[in-house]
Amino acid sequence: MANLSEDIQCVGSDTRPTMLDMTDFASWQQRIRLYCRDKENGVNILKSIDEGPFQVGTIRDTLAEGIEGAQQLGPKRARVYSDLSPEDKDRYNADIQATNILLQGLPKDIYTLINHYTCKGHMG
Repeated sequence: MANLSEDIQCVGSDTRPTMLDMTDFASWQQRIRLYCRDKENGVNILKSIDEGPFQVGTIRDTLAEGIEGAQQLGPKRARVYSDLSPEDKDRYNADIQATNILLQGLPKDIYTLINHYTCKGHMG
């Protein structure tokens, strides 16, 4: 008979997504999607999972107003969080939530492999 911890791990909870059962990916995927849908900003969380991370992009700052309203623009630079619109901030934040939800749903051995690969990739 399973103990309470195993039951929670199997079905998930309001505070933690269900753990991946590698023998039944389709069921896990469905439960993760339901878990995400129930979260605040759930539409954007699912959009991040389905479409990949939000692309922050670049911006050119206005340096001065020229003759007849023409703007003088500076060089392109990467946008930062404070440059984002409220809608873009929601999408950016959803990327972080989606990543955390998916990582929490992975068994420790798979998470360790992903974490090792990610860290190794950034160093070299």
